[in-house]
Amino acid sequence: MNDTEDECIKTIHPLFIIYNRKRPIIIIYKQMKTALIAGATGLVGQSLLQQLLQSDQYGKVIALVRRPSLDKHAKLEEIVIDFNFLGDYHTKIKVDDVFCCLGTTIKTAGSKEAFIKVDRTYLVELAKWANTHQCKLFSVISSVGATPDSSNFYLRTKGQMEADISALTLPSIHIFRPSLLLGQRREFRFGEKISEQLMRLFNPLMLGSLRKYRAIEASRVAKAMYQKAQDVSLGTVAYEGADIA
Repeated sequence: MNDTEDECIKTIHPLFIIYNRKRPIIIIYKQMKTALIAGATGLVGQSLLQQLLQSDQYGKVIALVRRPSLDKHAKLEEIVIDFNFLGDYHTKIKVDDVFCCLGTTIKTAGSKEAFIKVDRTYLVELAKWANTHQCKLFSVISSVGATPDSSNFYLRTKGQMEADISALTLPSIHIFRPSLLLGQRREFRFGEKISEQLMRLFNPLMLGSLRKYRAIEASRVAKAMYQKAQDVSLGTVAYEGADIA
């Protein structure tokens, strides 16, 4: 058996079985999808990766990482990559859906320039990669209030990222705009911990048009990204906090 045949066997799944006493058993297979995820070690990415690995919709999951850090899994292929040279990455496997959960903070990045590289440049380059490789879906995390002409640096960067990606000719683009993400981070951020506690108190008071500003569990965002990826709608769709929840 060659590598191609082996890959085919890994990415098919029995849809249903037809049995008749007078005829042989007929097994009808459906083609399983291949997903690629960047940012699998982040707050949303960790949860989304587990959903992709447990799903019967995906036969293979490729995770682009800066350093080896993920647990082994039969479906998972971990690729260590320098995101500055993302365009040099090639795969013989047809990727269907790309999920981008990359993100940082200005404090962690060290400067506004470094922040732009992670939260805009890398994301746009990954979307271009998906476009070049004829992927069906590009799903990305942005932020509530993101707009290209915002006076806020963070929201302006996110908005410009959205505009750059939306200009591409990908069949489907899903943009998720959550407010503050809740969950157990690998690194402790004092300011965000205080914000989390406050937002948990104020969440019930945010009604109507303010619902999109409610803090949301990262696992909910991951679940929404996974579920919406199973839709067949074409074009660019943005999901605000209330839509995600």
